[in-house]
Amino acid sequence: MSVQVPKGSLPVVLLKEGATESKGREAQKNNIAAAKIIAEIVHSSLGPRGMDKMLVDSLGDVTITNDGATILKEIDVQHPAAKMLVEISKTTDSEVGDGTTSAVILAGALLENAESLINQDVHPTIIVDGYRKASKKVLQFLKEIAEEVTANDKNILSKIARTSMQTKLVRKDSDHLADLIVKAVLAVAEKEGTKFIVDQDDVKVEKKAGGSMKDSILVEGIVLDKEVVHGGMPKKISEAKIALINTALEIDKTEFDAKINISNPQQMKTFLDEENRMIKNMVDKVVGSGATVLLCQKGIDDMAQHYLARAGILAVRRVKESDMAKLAKATGARIVTNLDDLFEKDLGSAQLVEERKIEEDRWVFVEGCKNPKAVTLLLRGGSQRVVDEVERSVHDALMVVKDVMENPSIVAGGGAPETFAATRLRNWAKSMEGREQLAVEKFADSLEVIPLTLSENAGMDPIDTLTNLRSKQLKGEKWTGIDVMKSKVGNMKTSDIVEPLAVKNQIVSAATEAACMILRIDDVIAIAKSGPPGGPEGGMPGMGGMGGMGGMPGMGGMGGMDMGGMGEM
Repeated sequence: MSVQVPKGSLPVVLLKEGATESKGREAQKNNIAAAKIIAEIVHSSLGPRGMDKMLVDSLGDVTITNDGATILKEIDVQHPAAKMLVEISKTTDSEVGDGTTSAVILAGALLENAESLINQDVHPTIIVDGYRKASKKVLQFLKEIAEEVTANDKNILSKIARTSMQTKLVRKDSDHLADLIVKAVLAVAEKEGTKFIVDQDDVKVEKKAGGSMKDSILVEGIVLDKEVVHGGMPKKISEAKIALINTALEIDKTEFDAKINISNPQQMKTFLDEENRMIKNMVDKVVGSGATVLLCQKGIDDMAQHYLARAGILAVRRVKESDMAKLAKATGARIVTNLDDLFEKDLGSAQLVEERKIEEDRWVFVEGCKNPKAVTLLLRGGSQRVVDEVERSVHDALMVVKDVMENPSIVAGGGAPETFAATRLRNWAKSMEGREQLAVEKFADSLEVIPLTLSENAGMDPIDTLTNLRSKQLKGEKWTGIDVMKSKVGNMKTSDIVEPLAVKNQIVSAATEAACMILRIDDVIAIAKSGPPGGPEGGMPGMGGMGGMGGMPGMGGMGGMDMGGMGEM
């Protein structure tokens, strides 16, 4: 890209050939347009009446979902500004689990409203300042109306889980699944002082197509997607004593090349007998500890399998390291690296260890553990697509239950807190001076995009619904929101539609940060990609007698054309 300078001077080339630059209004418009398109994509999937998206990847694999983070992750966005919105949906997903679609829709609305101010010559920096102040104020308002709850109140937790699943494919079976999820989280929660800490990894989620969602179960222990290693071993052991080892029951091969000269069959027999004796020794240590189940992270030799089967021990090999850690938490066993260190005190216990056939696979169930600090949710569904979506819904529900246990404050759903915050924000804006007041008012308008979208997706009249909602909120009915399933404006608290405060805070913070970041950009410089040296098929190296220019970065993609200097157009 060249810049023209006064006559008689050479043009100054700053950027590589083929690079592009867009500045000022043009750059802002482009970025805002891209963000609005992203928000538009997920717009129709918000709420219980939201629609699903079918995503087909380059290999033809199909994903059917209405989870904002999954949709944006799968569509592989290229535009740099749009990527920022994809990132906020990812971070919202990993931080709080739910609210990914709301965060993207809110960010899109903030940018759309900012665009109308930019067109009225309000400087982006003023808008950004106004948005940041408004965001702080909104978090304050939300905290005011949030209700403190008891962290381990099963009733509240199952309402939270059900609300999260109301918007998903699993809505019909949300009661059954919510019950399992709450039990799972309460089992693995650790109390530290007055607070609870939940490590979501302690709830293992296994899925298998077949049956229906109602067949999903909670196993108080761990399900291993492995089978028993030897046909002669017992397939079921009650009151099991479990040994967890992460060393191989095999003869180690030497690190260096070693040759053994054997001159007669007797020596050969002695050599094999010695190997057998070493393996039998290993198995005897396991048997001596009193273990009836052996779960090994590494391999188990054929001979060792034979001896273990003779001793009536159920063994599973090549168990994943993450599963070993969960098994230790669930059964109370200690993971042993050296068999010499395996004693009875290192063993874990479970009421039942059994190999069961699930569809066409054989899996080992370790269940009935006392006070397990790791549990398994086994999810079922009519087809693979359904099970995948059930897993995504369960992930969101697990996360919101965890959020409430760690931060026991809740607000109503259905767009009630957003409308409440918007109403309060407009009053507060009147006390401000200068153009920031306009930005704060636009922030309030943007918040209302959540109830507006909910009503649109439910087939209600958005304008009538919003005016009705505003008037009730102004009368002080702070729990009034949109009851999508009944298609009316009503009290969300009595309808048991409740959400964690942590999710709402994350949505507002993430959307504001992304919008402010995009608004502050006034120059986009895109560097051209380098092409391969020489032209592609048919393009002779050097591009047809142009003095070896074909190898210049950015020029390789022109294959045989003698138009030097065009780079990648």
